[in-house]
Amino acid sequence: MDLHLSEKVAVVTGASRGIGLAITRALVGEGARVVAAARGSSAELTALGSPVRAVAADLTSPEGPRKVIDEAVAAFGALDILVNNVGSVHPRLGGFATVTDEDWAATMASNFFAAVRMTRAALPHLLRRGTGAIVTVSSVNAFLPDPLVIDYCAAKAALANFCKSLSKEIGPKGIRVNTVSPGPVATDLWLGKDGVASTIAGAAGAQPDAVANQVSKAMVTGRFTRPEEVAQLVLTLASDRTGNVVGADFVIDGGLITTL
Repeated sequence: MDLHLSEKVAVVTGASRGIGLAITRALVGEGARVVAAARGSSAELTALGSPVRAVAADLTSPEGPRKVIDEAVAAFGALDILVNNVGSVHPRLGGFATVTDEDWAATMASNFFAAVRMTRAALPHLLRRGTGAIVTVSSVNAFLPDPLVIDYCAAKAALANFCKSLSKEIGPKGIRVNTVSPGPVATDLWLGKDGVASTIAGAAGAQPDAVANQVSKAMVTGRFTRPEEVAQLVLTLASDRTGNVVGADFVIDGGLITTL
């Protein structure tokens, strides 16, 4: 199915690996032009060629998001799609009391304020065109509180609320805001050398594979979501094929959430 994304200009954050890289690849495959924002580039990102302009930026800083949007508009002359994907998670093995003010600030900066600032920088360009889409990658932890990642849960809950609220303000102006909430995804964030599975395994004296297998068993499908699957959902929401979907959240978690 043609998603009508050819020649659209998209900004993707956290684009050098994982879900962000999968989204960038999928957009290029649909003929879009992409500004890929991350702290650094990657060989995989470079290999995508001229439809992708990599922009190195610290999106947790107040200045980083505006730099990315300015470069996108300067490079391609417009902006049609913003994908807020950047984020990070750190298991708090010592419990709530060990989470410092600095930890809370860092978590909110990467998982909440980066998206707020990116959206604020992008919005004037989207409003000028009178059409566009903002798709934000949230998490099932926005509504699945877990003390192991207590600060991450709080940040994602704030992010989901922000996106829903904003959708009511700018939806009537032609800008659709939606969120995607993945469960565990097969990326380095979960399965990498310093990922969640490895961190938990180290504290428990177990093997990372055993931790990952245990998590997989909690899902109806018995496996982690693939980043390409998240990417396809994001692209569908970015497309005018879903032109009347506004303020919605789509869970992609292999059946991990068992309640309505």
